[in-house]
This record gives sequence, C-alpha cells and structure tokens, in this order.
Amino acid sequence: MSEGERRLAAIMFTDVVGFTSLGQTNEALMLQLLEEHRSLVRPIVARYRGKEVKTIGDAFLVELSSALDAVRCAVEIQKAMHERNSGLPEGRRLQIRIGIHVGDVVHSGGDILGDAVNVSSRIEPLADPGGVCISGQVYDHVSNKVELPLEKLGSKTLKNVKLQVEAYKVVMPWDLTREQEADLDEHRIAVLPLKNMSPDPNDEYFADGMTEELITALSAVSELTVIARTSVMQYKNAPKRIADVGRELNVGTVIEGSVRKAGNKVRITVQLISARSEGHLWAQNYDKQLDDVFTVQSEVAERVAEALKVRLVESEKRRMGRGASTDPRAHNVYLKGMYYWNKRTPEALRKAAELMQEAIGLDPTFALGYAGLAQVYHVMAANNYEDPEGFYPKAKEYALKALSLDDDLAEAHAVLAGEALAYERDWERAGSEFRRAIELNPSYPSAHQWYAHYLGWQGRLDEGWAEVTRALELSPLSLIINTNVADGLFYAGRYDEAMVQAKKVIEMDPSFEPAYPTLIQICLWASRYREAEEALAKYGSVCSPVSLKMARAYVDVFLGRVEEARSALRELESAPASDRVSLYLVACAYFKMGDKDKGFEVLEKAFDLHDRGVFSMGIDRELDGVREDPRYVRMLEKTGLAGRLRK
Repeated sequence: MSEGERRLAAIMFTDVVGFTSLGQTNEALMLQLLEEHRSLVRPIVARYRGKEVKTIGDAFLVELSSALDAVRCAVEIQKAMHERNSGLPEGRRLQIRIGIHVGDVVHSGGDILGDAVNVSSRIEPLADPGGVCISGQVYDHVSNKVELPLEKLGSKTLKNVKLQVEAYKVVMPWDLTREQEADLDEHRIAVLPLKNMSPDPNDEYFADGMTEELITALSAVSELTVIARTSVMQYKNAPKRIADVGRELNVGTVIEGSVRKAGNKVRITVQLISARSEGHLWAQNYDKQLDDVFTVQSEVAERVAEALKVRLVESEKRRMGRGASTDPRAHNVYLKGMYYWNKRTPEALRKAAELMQEAIGLDPTFALGYAGLAQVYHVMAANNYEDPEGFYPKAKEYALKALSLDDDLAEAHAVLAGEALAYERDWERAGSEFRRAIELNPSYPSAHQWYAHYLGWQGRLDEGWAEVTRALELSPLSLIINTNVADGLFYAGRYDEAMVQAKKVIEMDPSFEPAYPTLIQICLWASRYREAEEALAKYGSVCSPVSLKMARAYVDVFLGRVEEARSALRELESAPASDRVSLYLVACAYFKMGDKDKGFEVLEKAFDLHDRGVFSMGIDRELDGVREDPRYVRMLEKTGLAGRLRK
C-alpha cells in the first residue's frame, strides 16, 4: 500500500491486563512475561497474514485483510494464552484483552491512522480478561461464520469517538455459565489416552491398545455415550485440564490413567473424574499378569457403571468381553496390529494385516483378530490401496469368520455392510448390517458415518444428516466426520455454512487432504471462484501430484478452461492403478463440460473398478443434464439405485 493511500482493513488491538502494576512490583518478571507474550502472539498473527504495525509497551497494533481473519486470529491467541496459563501459579499467568474494528485506515510513516485504529483501541477495554470484543461492523462481517457465540453488549460511548458503537463479546469456550456446565451429561464419557509408563517406550502400542479396549468395553453399556478414539487420542500429546476436555467434547465424565508394563507384569491405574468439578469419583490400581489382563476392561466398565448409577443388563456384561482371546501372546500381537491399523497409511495397514494374521495363527478362535483383519482388508479395498476385486472378498471372509465365533461384534457387521454395498451392490443387506452394527454399539461413530453415506446416496438427505451429526457427537474432533458434515451442508444447498465448516476442518489440521476437495467443490458451486483457486493452491502443498491434477482439472472446467481440463482428464483416465485416481470424479468433470459420451464411457469404467463414487450419481449436480438419458437409467439399475432414489 502506497504512502497516504486509504483502504478498508480490520484492526486488532491487544493489551495485557495488569501489566503496569506488575512492572512496579517485579520488573524482571514483567520483562520475562512480556517476551513470552510476544513469542506467543507473533507466530499466530503471521499464520493469519496479519501485519504487526507496532508494539506499544505491552500492546500490539495489528492490521489484517478481513474481519473474519482478525476474529479467528484473536480467538486462537486467547486459546493459546488460556492453555499456557493452565496449571501455572497466579503470579505467572498472563491475560490479555483484544478489541477489533473494521474501517478505513491510512498508512503514514510506517504507522496507520484512522477511525478503525481509534475504535479498536477504545473497544479493547470492554473485553473481559482473556476475552475478545468486536464492533458492530465486525459483527456484520463474521456473523454465522465463526464457531463461537457472539453476545451483544449494546451501544457504547467510547472516548474520542463521536458516535456510539455497537459492541459484541466473543463467548470463549471457558466462558460457559454454571447453568451450561450443569448441562454436561455425566453419562457422556471420554476415555483419555492412558499414559505409557513402561520402561520401554516401544510399549506405547500397549497403552494405546488398552485405551481402545476400555472405550470398546464402555460402549457396550447402552446408557453411556462414549467418545470415539479418534477424538480422544488428540489429547495424547497435548494434555489439557479435565474441565477443558469436558467442554470441548461436551462430556460430563472423564477417565484418565496410565499403564506400566514390565516383563509379564502390568499395572493399570484408572481414575474417574467429574468434568464439572474436576473431582475424583472413583480410582483403582490393577496389578495383573499378562495372562489375565483381559479382565481389566470389563472390571473398569462395571465400576464406572456403578459410580454413575447405571444399571447393567446381562447382555451388556457379556459384550464387554466380546471376541477376546485368552492367549496373552495373541492379545499382545493384536494390540500391535491395532496400533498400525489406526495409522491408516497403506504401509501401516499392510503391517497391521501381517500382525492380525499372526494373532489368529496363535489363537484360531480369536474373534476380534478376525474382525481386525476384516477391517484392514476393507479399508485397503475401499481406498484402492490394493485391488478391490481381491480384498473385498477377503474382508467378507474374515468378517463372517469373526461373527461365527461371536455374533455381537459391531465392527464385523459394519465391514459386511460396506462390502455388501461397495462390492456386491446389495443395498438391502448393507442396510441391515449397518443397522445391526449400530444396534450392537450405538457409540460406534464410523457405523453412523458410513450409514449416513448409505442414506445420502439414496437421496434420503434428512436421515443421512441425522446419522452424520450423531457421528459428530460421538467423535467431535474427527477430521473426516467434520468434513462429511461440510459435505452434508453442501448437498443441502447450504453453501455458506458448508464453506465455514470445511475451513474449520483445515484450521484443525492444515495437512488433512480430504477437506480441500470438499472446500473447492463448495466454492465452485457457490460461484466463489477466487476462493476455490486459493484453496487449490493450498491443496497442492499437501496432496500428491495426481490428486492436484484432478482438482485443477475440476476447477478448470468451472472456469471455462476446457482444453486444459480435457488434456488433464485424458492423462488421469490412463493413470496407473497405484495412483488411485477416482474415475467417477473424471466422469463428473466430463459431464460438467457437456461431454455426455465421454462421461458415460468413464462412468462405466468407474463402476467396473468398484469406485464408490458412482453411488453419488443420483445426487451430484454434475449429472443434472443427463438424467433423462437411457444410459443414466441403465447405470442406476446397475448400481442398484433404480427404485431407491428419492427426489
């Protein structure tokens, strides 16, 4: 921006609470805290492309390009500061107030001038310590685009500001009222990752495995809602106060503990804690030999049920120990297999398959081992990591073997549902198996998530939405489920909400690939082409070259760059199987270009390769122009969607 040029900008002003009085009593500590404050704030400002105009003692004056970036930057700063303060003595805590306004500014001599600067500095004192206050102009820009509530504070008279200013408070997660805290349901429970206290750090798999088995055992209790592993494992290397975990996961009760494995001996420590009061409800140490460590999960689940005054029926007690092995060697190898299974990379899944095979070799009656192997083969087939023609039948074979040993394994029923749909196109059997999996384990988020796809593909969008939001309740921090929520909003035509949701996922983890194609698609259909290209540029830093080529071709189609798109699509169509290109997406691009013949040609190939994308053909708008074509009707029949699709 040239000297003296006027432009619209978002201005953020921050100030440390009680900084002046601290300097009068302990100058050395003041300087140390000031440096910590600056070290925390500056990287966050840089992530939001903010320009630090100047520091004024303990205050920052920052210019950002948009109100939304400014609010999100401010919230992230306050969250980081809140986390820093957790567990520190009062004298070492830092609290800041932040004010934000949008208005014209003028650059002059390296500084900025204008009402936006004046208002932001005057509105900052209205913020609570640790809080953010925004003007009405900012509110108009960010309303319904930020995840946190905005509370109206009314019209305020500010010093040296002629007109009154409408002010709003950003309600931070820790600002829950006591009434809201009282709403935390004690029967919603999170099992935090058990700490590995073993002398050998390689025993981490054992602690992770015991965490997962405890989650599974508690999930058998129908009166409890248990948060999924995907969400709780995010606290493994980023521990937080129990109260914060309760608010973030919306749970009233938390389990934490540790595992120490030395030779053939295992000590497991478990504590049940109220998320409201952070008070201990129950605690127990278990000293076991590896031979009888299997009993711990069911014992803990029963004690938790007693502490929370939950009645257990006999079938639930039976399911707590479902599918287990009495061979400690097989159980130990199985836990290693699950450790690799949860990594979900092609290499890790192959390792998991080897370990599951070893486990069932040690114990041919190990139902969970067969179910684990079925899950591995199913994911490898569904993601085209291996040949679907060979791996779907294997997944079915091992799932059926698991159920022949224990028919109550929800995971095995979910695998059969996925195989029935993706490989055999048997919609009736798939629906029945999905419902059975959910009946056996209502706290199984993946079953709800996959069932949501099943319903959505048939045009049953309201029912699918109910299932995916239930999955989100069970795993609030799951990246893929949060992405599926954005997909659901997109298909409902709620583009603005969908865009906010997709961006939220990317903020949670900028390296999470699946969120970017979702965001790009939303932006394109919402005619937000510049934002689509920005998302495409960011996607290129995290995805493979072939995935980027697919996304770029899709963008080119929307922007009318037909020849560039056609050239890329030809390359993608002939890409080797190892590149895992979705030919269904290629077909969609051709349909969007108006090339029906090529679109149907590629769609047939996608069907033959068991590309699950073909099940979206009834609801994807790219096919709107071909729904009367006899070839489209034939494809509906081949996929099993004919007669099932709701308008």
